[in-house]
Amino acid sequence: MIKKAVLCVAFGVQALFATAQQMTWNSQYQTYIDQYRDLAIEQMLRYKIPASITLAQGIFESGAGRSRLATQGNNHFGIKCHGWKGRTVYFDDDASNECFRAYANAKESFEDHSKFLVQNKRYAGLFKLSLTDYKGWARGLKAAGYATNPSYPTKLINLIELYKLYEYDRAHGYDKFMADNSGKRTAGGSDGSLHAIHIYNKNYFLQARKGDTFESIGREIGISGRKIAKYNERDYDSPLVPNELIWLKKKQKRADEAYEGRPHRVKAGDSMYGIAQYYGIRLKSLYKMNHLKSSYELHVGDLLRVR
Repeated sequence: MIKKAVLCVAFGVQALFATAQQMTWNSQYQTYIDQYRDLAIEQMLRYKIPASITLAQGIFESGAGRSRLATQGNNHFGIKCHGWKGRTVYFDDDASNECFRAYANAKESFEDHSKFLVQNKRYAGLFKLSLTDYKGWARGLKAAGYATNPSYPTKLINLIELYKLYEYDRAHGYDKFMADNSGKRTAGGSDGSLHAIHIYNKNYFLQARKGDTFESIGREIGISGRKIAKYNERDYDSPLVPNELIWLKKKQKRADEAYEGRPHRVKAGDSMYGIAQYYGIRLKSLYKMNHLKSSYELHVGDLLRVR
């Protein structure tokens, strides 16, 4: 009995140790998150799939982008062919030499993953869940047959909680997107495509393209173009320059915390407005932080507080 008890304890310790190993922070996973979080958030805003779930699945299914399927086929989610008419790759999975979808790049894989979930009726129940219910989504994916691994929900949940991926689901502040149950936006770009939406400094932004106006961006996003102009401290009719940052809600008073104690060094061509836009902060706040009047003229080499 003693030997049996010792063996049970030893097994239990090994199991706990294995779990601890699985939960150890991995820098390669964090690199993957940093690389693809904006893409996952964009997919969430368009298709109503939690960004945390997309990221966790991407990490798990692709080995954080390092699996053969990801490196040779840009397939980050292990999606098999199932009537796919595009390029394919073959690997051993549940059976030998199975057919998997292949993509030109990771973005195509993320987009197809979203459409795969949206268009398959067996996943329809997931879209009745809250975007912040990552546990329900993880369990629902397994129940709907996305994966055969019985530990699949636990693995996704562990990844989400260890790396705090749930923070990307909350995305507080841009409620118009979150409340739109259709998950659709009207294409407003000059080429008919949607702008990529990024998150930074507790805000959302996109980059203007040739031909964009506050009106066209507002039409695409689904909120007033006049509001967007106001958030960017601009006149509604002022022209937009390609690649300039357009903020989609009211800017913060200070830059991201990463800039604590790191002033901005003025370069040739800088302007107070351009600096404020770059850091996603209000122009008035930039002047106030630096005890400057609106008549102040920038000089190359000046140091400006941004936080």
